[in-house]
Amino acid sequence: MSNSSNQPDAQFLARFADAWNRHDIDALMSFMADECEFHAVAGPDMLGKSFIGREQVREGFQAAWGAFPDAAWVDGDHWVHGDRGISECTFKGTAADGSRVEARMVDVFTFKDGKIAVKNAFRKNRPALAKAA
Repeated sequence: MSNSSNQPDAQFLARFADAWNRHDIDALMSFMADECEFHAVAGPDMLGKSFIGREQVREGFQAAWGAFPDAAWVDGDHWVHGDRGISECTFKGTAADGSRVEARMVDVFTFKDGKIAVKNAFRKNRPALAKAA
């Protein structure tokens, strides 16, 4: 965090995104509040699939890399206003069947006590790209 109020800022979210791209689960979890939630881009419920609590959030984050071992979140822009934040980027990844995803996405964050309490992910529903040659 770059300010003295222990409030996350854009650089905080940029470091969080960097941890995603390094596939560093311990670093990611260091950004998360003790009571945290992650709402994935897809799943059976209104919010996709929800992971509640540190253990489930950790599993949910790791599931993203399981589904897309080469997952990358690039061209990120980050904003924070009060206890809310947004990261916008392009998600790129290759699934086990070789199909590729490349689509713009946003994460909407709620902060509590200088950490991420809620990460709610949204991604464009673009058809899979052709398998790499």
